[in-house]
Amino acid sequence: MISGKYQTLYASLKQRIPAERLIHDDLRLLAFGTDASFYRLIPQLVVKVFNEDEAQFVIRSCHRLNIPLTIRASGTSLSGQAVTDSVLMLIVGSEWQDYRISEKGDQITLQPGVVGARANAYLAPLRKRIGPDPASINHAQIGGIVANNAAGMSSGVQYNSYHTIQDMRIVFHDGTVLDTADESSKKEFLNKKKELVTALTDLAKEVRKNKKIASCIKQKFSIKNTTGYSVNALVDFKDPIEIIKHLMIGSEGTLGFVSQVSFRTIDDPPERATSLILFPDIATACDSIALLKKCKVATAELMDRASLRAVQDNPEMPDYLKELEENVTTLLVETRAFDKRTLTRQVNQIKKALRDVPLVRELTFTTDPDQILGLWKVRKGLFTSVAADRPKGTTVLIEDIAVPYEHLSKTLLELQQLFREFKYDNAIIWGHAFDGNVHFVLTQDFSKPGELERYEQFMNRLVSMVIDRYDGSLKAEHGTGRNMAPFVEKEWGSEIYGIMKRIKRIFDPENILNPGVLINDDPKIHLKNLKPLPQAHELIDRCIECGFCENSCVSSELTLSPRQRITVYREITRLSRSGEEPHRLAHLRDQFDYFGDQTCATDGLCALSCPVNIDTGLLIKELRRQKLTPRAKKMAAWLAENMDRVTAGMRLGLEILKIFQTLLGSRLMLQLASGLRKLSGNRIPQWTPYMPGAAQSVIPHPVDEDNTLKAVYFPTCINRSMGPSQDYDEPVPLVAKTEQLLKKAGYEVIYPENVNRLCCGMAYASKGFTEIADRLAGNLNLALLRATENGKYPVLVDMSPCLYRMKETLDPRLKLYDPIEFTLRFLAERLEFEPTDEP
Repeated sequence: MISGKYQTLYASLKQRIPAERLIHDDLRLLAFGTDASFYRLIPQLVVKVFNEDEAQFVIRSCHRLNIPLTIRASGTSLSGQAVTDSVLMLIVGSEWQDYRISEKGDQITLQPGVVGARANAYLAPLRKRIGPDPASINHAQIGGIVANNAAGMSSGVQYNSYHTIQDMRIVFHDGTVLDTADESSKKEFLNKKKELVTALTDLAKEVRKNKKIASCIKQKFSIKNTTGYSVNALVDFKDPIEIIKHLMIGSEGTLGFVSQVSFRTIDDPPERATSLILFPDIATACDSIALLKKCKVATAELMDRASLRAVQDNPEMPDYLKELEENVTTLLVETRAFDKRTLTRQVNQIKKALRDVPLVRELTFTTDPDQILGLWKVRKGLFTSVAADRPKGTTVLIEDIAVPYEHLSKTLLELQQLFREFKYDNAIIWGHAFDGNVHFVLTQDFSKPGELERYEQFMNRLVSMVIDRYDGSLKAEHGTGRNMAPFVEKEWGSEIYGIMKRIKRIFDPENILNPGVLINDDPKIHLKNLKPLPQAHELIDRCIECGFCENSCVSSELTLSPRQRITVYREITRLSRSGEEPHRLAHLRDQFDYFGDQTCATDGLCALSCPVNIDTGLLIKELRRQKLTPRAKKMAAWLAENMDRVTAGMRLGLEILKIFQTLLGSRLMLQLASGLRKLSGNRIPQWTPYMPGAAQSVIPHPVDEDNTLKAVYFPTCINRSMGPSQDYDEPVPLVAKTEQLLKKAGYEVIYPENVNRLCCGMAYASKGFTEIADRLAGNLNLALLRATENGKYPVLVDMSPCLYRMKETLDPRLKLYDPIEFTLRFLAERLEFEPTDEP
């Protein structure tokens, strides 16, 4: 229950932000509070902001009441920098997704809600991309990429956010806004914030004057480093605006909120050649790095044998991985060029460089886009894939270090020795070889006695090895967060750590912006608030809450994402087992009915984005199945046996509604329908002027057997029922239009026998009627096999969710296509297309 100063803040925020975006119920606080890290804090209040004005208002309000605030975009960070037990501000909505590309394509301006991969898609036609290239780029948003100074597989140091930033808009702790691309904004800021500017300028002068400190900073940032603040800004720049801009990079939301950024783009050559190079051991792989650095290599990703073992069953990986010996290490190497001739020359250069290096298999490259995509898909999903195979109930711990690449071999061998010494038998290592940057994953059950102490001792030894022996970085690209905050002083020394503390005080004197992150006086903060991942259900136990599923979920902005559904269900299961907090358990169960169950589309799209193919919809279907009553099962069975009557009844109902709309007009009809819905307690669905009309009945025509060009068309239940709305410009229903198009291309259209009685069963499966859904799928399977002569002819399915289920459940001999696939494969060469300005 919200209370105290948070109640005061809530009342203040409600003046500008609708109550539905001020969240303080137990279920959503838990759900929205989770991120990809192995830490768990539950906020007191979650605020969803749609634009910079709202964000500025929230920041100013928290400043006035001295309430800590954490700001988050997609929540894919790994070090605990995006969780809080105070106020969490979420960047959501389409207004955060604007972008602008310069005329030459050499610069792109982005808002923080733009997904990294989407930014690259905008730039792709210009053969450009943004510099940062994290493995989570398909899911991470620009706000987090900048806040963490994310790098990645092909960024190195030179193309990270710090080195490619052009300009940004910043909202400071008191709501002040600075736009570094606007001269008037800069002038106003320099005048208004003289104290901050003077303190920062003096600090920079002090650092540059101290040659020892300046030299140390330059040396530390010659390799990847996200431990602490980007104090290289104090050495690299004299202009206070440039210093501020670059200090914001990697500050993890502790110095201000970056509401817009402009990046200098980099070239993105279209031609690619990729090779999975196998070396007999780590030392040989690391020794080859110096040779590869002399070649035109875009990226070289190292994976140890344990990593390969974790992904060797993936269909994208070659079968021979299963037979490799224990010490084999691989480099996934890619070279890129703007033309094929140059690419061939670069491939030959790499082969020549490695000709005297012992390899496990012959060195070959592939230029096949599908094979390349498959290899990188596996690499990018390595962390989540490995973590998913952990023992059930264990927490996943990921670490991220860097050393000068010439020390990489010794570092990895010592690291493996540490794993053996501390009995982390399932630990794996992978990373960015050229940068001396490696990641490794541990799994641990902190509910067992002594496990926390084992992890603490391991971390102390790791820190000593990285800092004392190799002068490396404890966090290379994942950010300091809470995970490495106790060791920032150890890495940088007391003088530079003191400088970092001064930076925090200059920008955030009240310590309200993400306190406890990056700067923290608690030497054991990395051991506290560890996230439990208790066993809940075999369908979801492999989930590590990475958040990669969220972009694909159709209900994530309405209620919860798949990650959040799993988080809540795990807590419900934990409380049910332990008997703790019965009132909270009852509340979570009650709210989960709507937020978790009723609003889940169960369409399986989350599984497509999940690196380990977890389909949260299957869990929801199972929960629905458990709640079914005999009466509900009987009614569903009748409906399934009478699909022709059901669709006919829907057509009749829609036709009646259309008649009333014509007679009454849309305005009066809307008033009447809204009134009836209110009287029914919202049981009657909401009518809108865009309600579809009735579809035409599907009447199969005789098939010309002499025409060998045949296609089977399965119009789905929804399109056999619903036609165009009254205001739709195209009066011809979809089924008729599709048939016209097929015939225009010369195809003879075959409908499966008893088409009006057929259904894929998706609607029934989604409600938990598994047996009925399977029976319907079986009937459809037989009908399509007969219609296609056992797969001889292609099948066009006009609804992609139905197609997805059909591909999962029907005979693999059936060649099933959605309208886009079918058009590209079978119609494009037989029809002439003309561009149109109409949407």
